[in-house]
Amino acid sequence: MLTLAIECATKTIGLALLEEEDIRGELYLRSGRHHTEVLLSALEQLFILTGKTLKEVDLLACTVGPGSFTGLRIGVSTVKGLALAMSAPVVGVSTLETLAMNAVHSSGLICPLIDAGNNQVYTGLFRIGSDGVPQAVTSEKLIDITLFLKNLDQEAIVFLGDGAVRHAKLIGETHRGIVCGRGQQKLLGSAVGLIGLRRYHGGSVLDTLTFTPRYLRLSEAETKAGFGTAINR
Repeated sequence: MLTLAIECATKTIGLALLEEEDIRGELYLRSGRHHTEVLLSALEQLFILTGKTLKEVDLLACTVGPGSFTGLRIGVSTVKGLALAMSAPVVGVSTLETLAMNAVHSSGLICPLIDAGNNQVYTGLFRIGSDGVPQAVTSEKLIDITLFLKNLDQEAIVFLGDGAVRHAKLIGETHRGIVCGRGQQKLLGSAVGLIGLRRYHGGSVLDTLTFTPRYLRLSEAETKAGFGTAINR
């Protein structure tokens, strides 16, 4: 089975092609907020480099949030378009779960932190399951980092993500966890593909027509319109 994985929930783009769990090719690009201009050309390059074609793809996997409104919309709409054109199934993967794969050899709690601005982070707690992929211990949330750390148990925890890098000093002052180095902060397409493939074999497939990103917060326009300040969806 050939899986195409797409990740563009933040300022980077991660793409990968996997034949079963063998990574045939992978691209990781820091595109800023210019995903629209970069994504399709990067996909074309990935197929050229691997010698594969879009027609050979059996499964699509993508991150569905949380993350950037623009990045998630571009990623999800691209995957939907490809899935409908190819009649291929789609599996959704949490952005936080993808980030937690960087600590796949950890035996303890893993805490991915994605910077959401205004001293807030997207986060949740995970452990690596018996199937080798992260399993959620808590629900994912958008929360003030100071409040989150204050209420966190003093168990040894691995922190990672751009939120962990940004708030490393605060983490060190309030918790005895470990903040991973920058080499373990990437949101990789291969991680999305591996998790997605195992989810697919477990029977977890999205409805291509109806699935939407999980933002965990309202957009700026929705906030100004008075819909509230944060949501889980």
